[in-house]
Amino acid sequence: MRDRFFKVIEDLAIERDDIYILTADLGFGLFDNFRNKYPERFYDIGVAEANMIGIASGLALSAKNVYCYSIIPFLIMRAYEQIRIDIAYQNLNVKLIGAGGGFTYGLEGFTHFALEDLALMRALPNMTVIVPCDPSEAQEFARLSYDYNSPIYIRLGRNNKPNIHQQKPNIEIGKGLILTRGNDVAIFSVGSMISVALDVHDILAKHGMGVSVVNIHTLKPLDEVLIKRYSDEYNAIFTIEEHYISGGLGSAVAEVLVENSYSGIFKRFGIPLNLKKTIGNAEFRRNCYGLNAKNISEDILKVLENKNTK
Repeated sequence: MRDRFFKVIEDLAIERDDIYILTADLGFGLFDNFRNKYPERFYDIGVAEANMIGIASGLALSAKNVYCYSIIPFLIMRAYEQIRIDIAYQNLNVKLIGAGGGFTYGLEGFTHFALEDLALMRALPNMTVIVPCDPSEAQEFARLSYDYNSPIYIRLGRNNKPNIHQQKPNIEIGKGLILTRGNDVAIFSVGSMISVALDVHDILAKHGMGVSVVNIHTLKPLDEVLIKRYSDEYNAIFTIEEHYISGGLGSAVAEVLVENSYSGIFKRFGIPLNLKKTIGNAEFRRNCYGLNAKNISEDILKVLENKNTK
C-alpha cells in the first residue's frame, strides 16, 4: 500500500517540480529512487517529527506540494501541536502520510499502535481524513491528493495488503463507496476492516440476510448524505473499524444518526479503551478483541435476535 502510494507521487514528480517529500528517519529503500532523482526535493529530517512539520509548513507557504511520511504515532501524536497550529489552522497544502494503522506494528507494542489517530485528526479544522482499504485505493488517493489544495491525513495499513478491488476503483474524496447491496443490514467500515466486513457479509448471507457493505474511506468530510439515506432504508446499522471504539468511524456515524433521530439498531465494533497486556502480531491482537468476521457475525446475529424477541 505504501509502495504503491509513493510510486504514484514519484511518477507525478517527473512533470511537477513542486512535489517535496519529507521523512523522519524512516522509509529506508522506499524513497531511494525519489532521493536519487530529486535530491533537492527530499529531506530526511531525522528523529525530529515536530521540526519536520514546521519545515513542511514553510515549504507549503512557499507554494510547494509537501508530503510528510512516518509511522503514525510519531507523525501524529508526537507532532500533534505543530500539525494543529502550523498546518490545520493555516489550512496549508501539506499531506501527512502515516504508516501502520491500528495494530499493524503489533509486535512492536503500545508505542507503535495507531488507535487514536482518526479521532485526533477528525477534530482538526480544515483537515481531510482518508483511510484507503487496499493498494488500489492508496494509488488513486495519491493521484487525487496532488490537486487537493488543503491538508490531508492519509492512514495506510500493511504494505502487502491484498486488493479488495479487482479493477480500478471509482473513488471520490468525501463519497462512500458501496461494495455490496442487501435489504436487511447495513455495515459501514473502513481501511483494514473492509475485508472483514465483506467476510461478515458472506457469513450473514448463509443465514439468509442481505447485507450492504459501504467503504467509508473518507472520514472527513463524511458522506452524511449516504448515511442519512441508509438510516431511512435500514433498521439495523453497524460499523467496523481498527481504532478505539471512541472517536473514529463509529462515533462519526453515530453523530449523524443521532442528529437525524435514528430509531433502529446501531452498534460499533472496534477496540475497547482498556487494552489487554498481551504480546502478538496484528492478527493476534485483533482476535483478542473479537475483531474478526466470526465474532462480529455472531454478535450481530445476537443483537438482531434480541431485538426480534422483545
